[in-house]
Amino acid sequence: MEIVVDLKTNPYKILIRDGMLNEASSALATFRPSSLFVLADQHVADLYAARLMDELARIGRPVSLITFAAGETSKSIDEVQRIWGDLLKKQIDRQSLLIALGGGVTGDLAGFVAATILRGVRYVQIPTSLLAQVDSSVGGKVGINLAEAKNIVGSFWQPSLVLIDPALLHTLDKRQFVAGMAEVIKYAVIMDSPFFDYIEQHADEIQDIAPSIVIQIIATCCQLKAQIVQQDERETFGKRIILNYGHTFGHAIEQVFGYGTYLHGEAISIGMTMAARLAEKLKICAPDVGDRQTRLFARFGLPTELRDSDRVARQEEILDNMLLDKKNVQGEYRLVLPTRIGEVMVADGLSRDTVAQAFA
Repeated sequence: MEIVVDLKTNPYKILIRDGMLNEASSALATFRPSSLFVLADQHVADLYAARLMDELARIGRPVSLITFAAGETSKSIDEVQRIWGDLLKKQIDRQSLLIALGGGVTGDLAGFVAATILRGVRYVQIPTSLLAQVDSSVGGKVGINLAEAKNIVGSFWQPSLVLIDPALLHTLDKRQFVAGMAEVIKYAVIMDSPFFDYIEQHADEIQDIAPSIVIQIIATCCQLKAQIVQQDERETFGKRIILNYGHTFGHAIEQVFGYGTYLHGEAISIGMTMAARLAEKLKICAPDVGDRQTRLFARFGLPTELRDSDRVARQEEILDNMLLDKKNVQGEYRLVLPTRIGEVMVADGLSRDTVAQAFA
């Protein structure tokens, strides 16, 4: 399956097919790279790097592997600086091609490195997690974390190609797979009510990673994101902001509790629940929106609430951290809230007391 992200400058393709990893050399040879650099965390490297390196060797150009520790803590300026140095030692040039092999952390980190080394080199996304395949590998948002906030330093740097191999999901840890479903459900809530119905109807098959069903949900999410990115590549016109549904709460939860306590998708399912609760209290949506969303999260075992001991103790810290969100204007909260399944709105100028109702 082929999807085109039809940008005015640098359009690119998303190729989705079981076994895609074994076709990487033919897909990448057309770029005529002077050299290739595979960036992967150590866990993914142990699973797939040797296989990919052998495949890329068929292009006939030098291939190098650079690894880093798995997890959000690797999205740091210290890690970026180490990778920059390694690339320079290996004589990267502007005809080189970087390849992000891994999940969302790898894609964000490798993309940021690609955007900044030599003032920008080409890179390719080969996402290995469900979350990366349905969301973060597409759209060109790249970045790293600071101690104060997640994804607060970064750029827009579109990949040259995205290669998605759904077969790789069979080696994914169940908790990680389930966490990726939060982003899938997000797309349905923000812009595709029939897709929400489809997820409800096929929840069991999705959890069994039924090939045709999983390819369908990956393709649908990629198509929906491509539509948004084509309209608003750099979040300039306001349309792209809806992709952040649940993320203002979710990113703050990740940072406050320490990266890894809640996986990104787990924090987002909690954040989406809080956003729906707030929308209901503000009479922006009917109660059935949040109820239906919560029931679907439950089908996949995704959390919808902070643990009891966390909710009260850390609420003020979460609210403080949310003020660092990139969407905010002049110190006021700006949130994406649902109006119905398949539609959201952007609520501006929200006070702290108003947003705090989401925790009730």
